[in-house]
Amino acid sequence: MRSHRRRGAIGGASALAGLLCATLFVAPASSAAPTSAPAGVSTDALTRSGHTLPYKNPRLATKTRVADLLARMTLAEKVGQMAQAERADVAANPAQIAELGLGSVLSGGGSTPAENTPEAWADTVDAFQEQALSTRLGIPLLYGVDSVHGHGNLNGATVFPHNIGLGATRDPKLAERIGHITAEETRASGPQWTFAPCVCVARDDRWGRTYESFGESPKLAAQMAQMIEGFQGDKRELDDPDRVLATAKHFAGDGFTTFGTGEGDYTIDQGITQASRAEFDKLALSPYVTAIKKHDVGSVMPSFSSVDWTEDGLGNPLKMHAHKELVTGWLKEKQGFDGLVISDWRGIHQIPGTYAEQVATSVNAGLDMFMEPFSGDTVGYPQFIETLTAAVEDGKVPMARIDDAVSRILTAKFDLGLFEKPFTDRRNIDEIGSADHRRVAREAVAKSQVLLRNRHALPLSGRDDVYVAGSKADSIGDQAGGWTITWQGNSTHQIPGDTILDGIESAARGEVTHSPDASAPVPAGAHGVVVVGEHPYAEGFGDVGGPRWGYDPGEGGVLRPALTMQLSDADTEAIETVCAAAATCTVLVVSGRPMIIPPELLGQIDALVASWLPGSEGKGVADVLFGKRPFTGKLPVTWPRSVDQEPINIGDSDYDPLFAYGHGLKTHR
Repeated sequence: MRSHRRRGAIGGASALAGLLCATLFVAPASSAAPTSAPAGVSTDALTRSGHTLPYKNPRLATKTRVADLLARMTLAEKVGQMAQAERADVAANPAQIAELGLGSVLSGGGSTPAENTPEAWADTVDAFQEQALSTRLGIPLLYGVDSVHGHGNLNGATVFPHNIGLGATRDPKLAERIGHITAEETRASGPQWTFAPCVCVARDDRWGRTYESFGESPKLAAQMAQMIEGFQGDKRELDDPDRVLATAKHFAGDGFTTFGTGEGDYTIDQGITQASRAEFDKLALSPYVTAIKKHDVGSVMPSFSSVDWTEDGLGNPLKMHAHKELVTGWLKEKQGFDGLVISDWRGIHQIPGTYAEQVATSVNAGLDMFMEPFSGDTVGYPQFIETLTAAVEDGKVPMARIDDAVSRILTAKFDLGLFEKPFTDRRNIDEIGSADHRRVAREAVAKSQVLLRNRHALPLSGRDDVYVAGSKADSIGDQAGGWTITWQGNSTHQIPGDTILDGIESAARGEVTHSPDASAPVPAGAHGVVVVGEHPYAEGFGDVGGPRWGYDPGEGGVLRPALTMQLSDADTEAIETVCAAAATCTVLVVSGRPMIIPPELLGQIDALVASWLPGSEGKGVADVLFGKRPFTGKLPVTWPRSVDQEPINIGDSDYDPLFAYGHGLKTHR
């Protein structure tokens, strides 16, 4: 049943009156008495014995159902729909969902049921859903999650390369397939909404979210936004059991904030985009035009960052969560975006002023739903509801703005089919992490590998002996990166899949020697493969020169060295040792951005490969190393000679990179 997708087909009170006869199909009568009826339609006409209320009638257009339900809602019910809580906040007292009439719950990074299985996820979402359905109007709950490279929070899900690797594939159709698989695995375990894809344009690789971007070109970001159709289907086929609501983020300009302007301890994340309006249109806004006009994305998330129009000379940056000109003016009015705008994690708290001012400013700017977890604070979703209610009653937020926001939220819920099927459809639960899905991930890994240099070292012969070294060769946690099991990810994480070492051992018919620190002797004639790179991180904790606090599961904050884009001393020593002794020396860089390769080190390396963050399928790396698949990847970002060159991007007047944007060699002997 997809008739509810006819959002614009029927509207207005006259159309509703004309459609009342459609409510005569056999369906259970609602137990909820209406509080009001649309103009010109009596309450008695809507509740005749044996007939269904219009908002519960799937034969009616979404627009009609939304109008009917909205007319029945109190202010408290409307404001509750605009609040999103975090799973951990409501887990101890799920009845809060009903008491406050919450519209949504999310699982933040690392927020999982005690038993991190698909069944436990689905049970958790359904238990929360029962609370939402117990309310007077029975409005179902919308559950969101960061399925940014597969359903990474769920242990056992297929973990794909992060977006920077997908950008290297230059394959929008592959991105669409990955989006579809991710949607299927996400929806089968309960959540119906993903906060992906990121269509940001990473213009400074020192940014800790560079790997969430498809690359430094707005054209590439727009092309790879094809992933949205994988999530949602063509024309938002959201009620299918293998689709989810997608989110284009982070609106807008988060990829080229000025270094040193970040919020709090961050040096670039959540910072200020200082740009002319023309530059901002090109580098920040253009991918959203494609996401909205071509792919009909269902939701948009504003950025933590600010924008400062340089030609205005005001020196007065404005937070995106408060930017009415861009959120309401450009996004909703000029682009005709009819989906919902969801705040980022406590994003409104960075707006200057009191909490009451932050709430009123962001709602009036055009935000529709608010991600307001407690996150160690005493202010969260209950205070948001109380504060917004007071703002409406005091006239600081017009009722029309509330009705617009709630209409957008309800539209998403109707289009997702949640009023007809509110509980998790588990028919695809056995497909989570299936062999078919992992084959697509393996293909993506192979296509994402970029051959930067090759002095007759690759492909390796399966008959050769291989010596494998480096800190990342046998670490699936490092391969997966951030947003995997936990928010920051962790080198120690173990998820189903294969490490790069596993892939090499599977492909090689000769002897394989593994020595992480290259302390074992290199056998005569063996070919060396050294796998180096970065430890996992996410957001501002990945900023170069940023905060030295990382996260360890169960241990809270722990100190670690600040990130530098430089190889560690141990990895450098491993490269030098292996390259001096092996027949050929291949170096794989596992990272969320380019790493600096000094000239003296590069001179020792025969083959250099950008492996990015490949995810769970290390055999995809081996596929190109041994020639099972050709190297086809192209750099999605410019590879600098030194950190001092950042920011460096194609088109710069003084462009002199180590490897240019779009560089990528074909395999040859």
